[in-house]
Amino acid sequence: MVERIQRVKGTRDLLPEDMVKRRYVFERIREVFEAYGFKEILTPTFEYTKLFELRSGEEVVEQLYAFEDKGGRNLSLRPDLTSSVARLFVNSFQTAPKPIKWYYIGNMFRYEEPQSGRLREFWQAGVELIGSPNIEADAEVIALLIESYLSTGLKEFTVNIGDRILLDEFAKMLGVKDDIGLMRLIDKKDKMEKEEFIKALQDFGLSEGGIKKVFDLIELKGKPNDVLPKAYELFTSEIAKEELKKIEELFELLKAYGVENYALIDFGIARGFDYYTSIVFEAIAPNELGIGSIGGGGRYDNLIEVFGGKPTPATGFAIGIERLIPILENKGILPKFKVGSDVFIAYVGKDVEIKKKAIEITQMLRREGIKAEYDLQGRKLRKALDYANSIGAKVAIILGKRDLADGKATIRNMESGEQKQVLIERIVEEAKEILG
Repeated sequence: MVERIQRVKGTRDLLPEDMVKRRYVFERIREVFEAYGFKEILTPTFEYTKLFELRSGEEVVEQLYAFEDKGGRNLSLRPDLTSSVARLFVNSFQTAPKPIKWYYIGNMFRYEEPQSGRLREFWQAGVELIGSPNIEADAEVIALLIESYLSTGLKEFTVNIGDRILLDEFAKMLGVKDDIGLMRLIDKKDKMEKEEFIKALQDFGLSEGGIKKVFDLIELKGKPNDVLPKAYELFTSEIAKEELKKIEELFELLKAYGVENYALIDFGIARGFDYYTSIVFEAIAPNELGIGSIGGGGRYDNLIEVFGGKPTPATGFAIGIERLIPILENKGILPKFKVGSDVFIAYVGKDVEIKKKAIEITQMLRREGIKAEYDLQGRKLRKALDYANSIGAKVAIILGKRDLADGKATIRNMESGEQKQVLIERIVEEAKEILG
C-alpha cells in the first residue's frame, strides 16, 4: 500500500473558499498601495544565506529554511522581503531618482514553531520607501498602513508608534551597555507576567530605580497630548528631545492625512529586528484569537550600507496576511463570496451536436462575463441538476434535441424552481435577469 503523504508542518492548503477571501484582501490593499504611488515588485523566493547573516548575524540561520543547493551554494528561502529589496536597490537603483516607492505581496518562510497566526510559510503585503530621511516619509508609510487596514473593512485597531533612538538614549541613561539586549527584553514585555518581567530586568543587572524607570517608559502609551509631556520629563538628553520634536511633527502630519485617531504613542515598542534606527510602529487589532501584532515596520537607515550600498535612508512595513484574515473573519467583516459558476448547462442525450451546442452556449455566457460551465460528465438530467445545486449555481440551462430543433432551451431559476423555454439568442439576457 502506498504511503499517504501529509502536508508539511507549519503550512496550509488553501481551498477555493480561502482563496477568494485572500484575493479580496490583496486587491483592497493593492488599490491603496497604488493610490499612494507605490509600484509592485517581487524578488526571488530564495537568496544567498549571507544576505540574512549580514543583516542579523550568523545565528539567524537557525530561524531560516537554509540549504545547500546542487552547486554547493548556501541559500535560504526569504524570511521577509526587506533584505531582498535592499539588495535589489544596492545592485541596480542607487543612482535612481528618490524616493523609490515599491510594494510587494508574496509568501515568506521561517523555521519556527507554528502557533496561532504564525506559520512556517506565510504571506505578507508590504512597502519600502527608500531615499528620504524626512519625517514626511515616516508619516506617509504609517498613514498608508492605516488606510490599508481600513480598506479591508477593519475599524478596531491602532498603530502604536515608538522610537529606537529614544530607547538607545534610555539605555544610556540607565548605564546599560547591552542596549540591544535591553530592547529585546522590553519588546517581550507583553508576553511575560509582571513578576517574570521584573525578574528578567533584575537578571539583566538593573537596580530597583532602573526597573522603576523601565516601567515609567512602558507606561508612556496613549495620545500625544497625554504622553509627550511625561516623555520630556523622562528623557533628558538633547538627542532625545530632538527625537520627541520629530514625533510631535509626525502626529501633526498624521492629522493632515486624517488618520490620527488610529495612531498612538507606545515608547515600549522595540520591534524584533536589530536594523531599525528611529521611528518604529506596529498594528494591533483587539481579538479573541490570541493574535498579537498584525503588521508593523519602521525606519532602517543603516541597512542599505550593511549590504554594500551608499548610506541611504529608508522606511517601510509589512502586513501579516495570516494574522489579518482570521481577525476579519472572526469579526464578520468580510463580504459573503460566491465561489464557482453561476450558470450550469445540462443536456439530454449523447449526441455530439447537442454537446457542441452546450459548449457554444457556455462560451456565449462566459464572453459576457458570466461564470458558467457545462456538464463534462454527461450525467442524466436529475443528477446534473443535483450537481448544479451542489456548486451553488443560480441558473441551469437545459438542452434537449426537440427544443434545439426549435432554436430554444429551458432556463431554470435554481432558487425558486421556476423554469421556462426561451430562444437561444435570449439566453444571456434571461440569465442576467435571474442573476440580478
